[in-house]
Amino acid sequence: MGLTGYAWASLQGLVNGLNYADVIDPKSGGDQPADGARDILLVGLDSRTDPQGNPLPQELLDQMSAGESDGELNTDTLIFVHIPNDGSKAVAISLPRDSYVDIPGGYGKHKINSAYARAMLQARKELQKQGVTDPKQLDVQANQAGAKELIATVQELTGSTIDNYAAINLLGFSDITTAIGGVDVCLSDNVDDKYSGAKFTKGQHTISGIQALEFVRQRHGLPRGDLDRVVRQQVFMAGMARKVLSAGTLADPTKLNALIEAIKKSVVLNQNWDIFGFAEQMKGLTGGQLEFRTIPVENVDYQTPGDGSAIKVDPAAVRAFVQGVAPQQSQGQTPPPADDSANKATTVDVRNSSGRTGLAASVAQQLTAKGFTAGETANGTSRKTTVIWVPKGRKDAGQAVADALGTKATVQEDKSVAAGHVMIFLGTDYSPSDSASSSSNPAASGASSGATAPPSSNAAPDDGSAGNPITADGVPCVN
Repeated sequence: MGLTGYAWASLQGLVNGLNYADVIDPKSGGDQPADGARDILLVGLDSRTDPQGNPLPQELLDQMSAGESDGELNTDTLIFVHIPNDGSKAVAISLPRDSYVDIPGGYGKHKINSAYARAMLQARKELQKQGVTDPKQLDVQANQAGAKELIATVQELTGSTIDNYAAINLLGFSDITTAIGGVDVCLSDNVDDKYSGAKFTKGQHTISGIQALEFVRQRHGLPRGDLDRVVRQQVFMAGMARKVLSAGTLADPTKLNALIEAIKKSVVLNQNWDIFGFAEQMKGLTGGQLEFRTIPVENVDYQTPGDGSAIKVDPAAVRAFVQGVAPQQSQGQTPPPADDSANKATTVDVRNSSGRTGLAASVAQQLTAKGFTAGETANGTSRKTTVIWVPKGRKDAGQAVADALGTKATVQEDKSVAAGHVMIFLGTDYSPSDSASSSSNPAASGASSGATAPPSSNAAPDDGSAGNPITADGVPCVN
């Protein structure tokens, strides 16, 4: 936004016309995060009203294949975004909507996308008992209560403090994609889904408006169901970010005006968010420095006692994964580094070749606790033995990693490893030292429930790091 005076003036118009809600506790979050980094919760609402409480036209809902409302409001998209204080990089972590989690406030264990609705409906009832009858007032205040409960749920699951909150409804998503001239996506195969209305041929497309909604909302007929929908959302948002970050959008008065008008009528932000300061912080961000990941999951077809099929997650593994890619120094979740400060000069990349869910993320967290610098985590080709690769002449760094993990893995030189890095491949033989395996964190030893069970063909686990992370560079083809 700082590229042109016109863009900056337009940003002023945007700030003056935004919708704000009192949903962030200034004692726990706010616009000046204690650790210098910024954690944002992005929410896509399956809402039939606009931010002012006005119902959307039925004709528009029909076009969007929104279906009949049951009176509840679900959060179809949940993304946790971590931005370091220099704004040079951002990691967006998707939280699948059907993740089965604890919802604080006495609601018990349910799908995470119901946290908002449960608190919203309870607040609506309480407001009505207090004599509030105005539909718009009821809608706005009840939604505020829903957002607060959702934020509390995400904080408990991730172990991170949410500093900022942004929500968008169906109409806003459609309008924003149209305003920027569409987003480029690519499909691996033809799709024709009667539930979402998605009907696309194999290959690359530029989509916007209703088509964009159909693309990101489809989950029926996809090999991995909701997990594939999460990937759809990630590649779409990456493409949207690429389009907005380009000078072609920011320097085009027509596109910029249309984008700002779409945001103003459909996006809700937390109060006291300094948008000017945020824009200044983020002006150096490039597409390649925006990564999308997904939390680790154990079972995509977990049968719950009362909520039907859900996605089973291990909270300890989720926290370990999130802290691995988005450490919370000020909150104390990341243990202090070891006394040997020499470890900090070694960046460790972890490849999970064991088949055990969440192992890459938990091992990365253990190494960070010993003072090493966290590198990339990903799945690797299955192997039996654990091995550590190092650059030429750096076997000492590899041995330091092995000692920190309490493993007798072979350390060998490999020219593919970058200077200053160490790459560890975790085989099926990997077993941490006795002291590590007795840790109170089950994710640290891979001993969480179901972690070592072989995945079934229809409920494959995912450690949150499968393949390379999606970035805002390029247009990858997806299911």
